[in-house]
Amino acid sequence: MPDHDFEVVVIGGGAAGIAATRRLCDASVRCVLVEARPRLGGRAWTVMGAGFPLDLGCGWLHSGDRNPWTTIAEQEGFTIDKTPPPWMRPPLESSFPRQEHSNYREALNEYYARLREAARRDGADAPASTLIDPNNRWAGLISAISTFVSGAELECVSMKDLERYADTGVNWRVVEGLGTTIARHGADLPVMLDCPVQRVDHGGKRVRVETSKGVVEADQVIIAVPASLIAAERVVFAPGLPAKVEAASKLPLGVNNKLFMLLDNAEEFDPGTRLFGHTDRVATAGYHVRPFGRPLIEAYFGGRNAAELEAKGDGAFFDFAASELTGLLGNDFRKRIKPIGVHRWGQDPFSLGAYSYAVPGFADRRQTLAAPVDDRLFFAGEATSRDDFSTAHGGFRTGAAAAEQILALRGKTQVTRNTARSSADKLPSA
Repeated sequence: MPDHDFEVVVIGGGAAGIAATRRLCDASVRCVLVEARPRLGGRAWTVMGAGFPLDLGCGWLHSGDRNPWTTIAEQEGFTIDKTPPPWMRPPLESSFPRQEHSNYREALNEYYARLREAARRDGADAPASTLIDPNNRWAGLISAISTFVSGAELECVSMKDLERYADTGVNWRVVEGLGTTIARHGADLPVMLDCPVQRVDHGGKRVRVETSKGVVEADQVIIAVPASLIAAERVVFAPGLPAKVEAASKLPLGVNNKLFMLLDNAEEFDPGTRLFGHTDRVATAGYHVRPFGRPLIEAYFGGRNAAELEAKGDGAFFDFAASELTGLLGNDFRKRIKPIGVHRWGQDPFSLGAYSYAVPGFADRRQTLAAPVDDRLFFAGEATSRDDFSTAHGGFRTGAAAAEQILALRGKTQVTRNTARSSADKLPSA
């Protein structure tokens, strides 16, 4: 077949698209991965800053003990850091006294217990804020946690969807970067980079995928782009797919950002020290001091606060962080920190956000978005996962599952290589 003609085209080079293409290649299916960015990884992106790999996108191996990226990272020869995550430790005593933190943790645990019971009792759906008293001393901080977890405040998030999230409680990291791991897994795949897709015409005998570099055709197509792009119709379907667009619109991508700062005299703090800028409001940031023992601070922003900072530019994140940190650690602390990395995911044209949450009342739209169309169009990505949404492993599993569906249709069920691939020696070194 000529180079514009394939059995399967995969659109989107993030975790889902890479997993799907890897599985198809393992089964000797003639396929191509089409990615709008000039790189692979999507919302997983590791960059170098001050000599360190920085995950500007997703960085945690959530449910690490069952996460396929853990196996892949190990096969690539990367290092898994199994140090307990900062949110499992008490914050710096001077910023959050132990008794107050204990009271907050009790309130947070009680909230999640109410959430589980309400969602399971009658299957009803409502905003996740329904089960917390707005006058509760910790209501603001609990909603701030929601902005880190979902990219949106509790009142924006479906209670039913949030309760469905599956988590083993094991959270690890890849020292070389999760973005590095995901991109490496796609390093030897057939790809077309820097190639946005504008239109998917599935009305003819074969599916035509119209890109900035021309048309490619296939029998089946896997759409593994963020739900936000489907909702905004950045990828147009012909004939139209209004049910998909509507479903995607109910699964918006929240806004989350990380700011990395270089820290002078970092030895003053223990590795993994945790701080909240404020404990009495939603619009605050969380701070992870000396991740991996490095002389850095990793600051987390989410929800409306992150969106407002994005609108002001990269420097606004540092100004906000410096203000909160000097309020906690003294005015001279600003002289000790220097920004070295941030990315505005909400304004990124190829993501329009960080990761998905379901709008109250629409948790079941994940299944709607995931459903194939005429055994020709298949959908993957974290937003299509019922219980692993908002994670890179949710992306992996949905991408691999879409590929398996196509292989079953094509009568190709033999695995020629393991999906997590043992032939890491064939890839270039880190």
